[in-house]
Amino acid sequence: MAEKNTEDRKELMRKIKDEVLNLKGSALYEQRIKNKVLPVIGEGSHSAEIMFVGEAPGKNEAIQGRPFVGASGKFLNELLKSVGIKREDVYITNIVKDRPPENRDPTPDEIEMYGPFLDRQIDIIQPKVIATLGRFSMVYVMKKFGLDFDIEPISKAHGKAYEAKASYGKVQIFPLYHPAVALYNGSMRIVLKKDFEILKQYASN
Repeated sequence: MAEKNTEDRKELMRKIKDEVLNLKGSALYEQRIKNKVLPVIGEGSHSAEIMFVGEAPGKNEAIQGRPFVGASGKFLNELLKSVGIKREDVYITNIVKDRPPENRDPTPDEIEMYGPFLDRQIDIIQPKVIATLGRFSMVYVMKKFGLDFDIEPISKAHGKAYEAKASYGKVQIFPLYHPAVALYNGSMRIVLKKDFEILKQYASN
């Protein structure tokens, strides 16, 4: 990739960060200021072939301003390592960039407000594969790419690839369970590890 293109991507990402930092129309912004925590924009390669999209930051993420750094983040690192993917080679983000109180699920209004930032991140990175982590991100991303009629419960959709057309070409949407489920249900660790093996194949093609 040309150096200028890399710089362009960095600059476009910086612009998103500035806009989120000043998103005063969001109730989550007020919570962020009150609790003296940070928004979580995302991290990783701006030219990643695989982009992981979670739902919203948790407590540890909001403190550090980084995605997936708590217990579920450690398991995500383990999953990546198990298939030989380096964390720095992928891009990891969430739909909602500020932490909802008490780690509750993001509301439709919050998803609507923060979703356009994710849309822009996808256009900047232009990944070959978008791996969604959890049902909220699965539904949002599949709807964004016009796959409304393909949406199934995550128990059926996980580990499958859904081909879609992005502004920059073909993209595979790959739903996954959120790594947090494995923290409460040990058998899900095996399911996620198998799904990551399938994910690696799509990223390599």
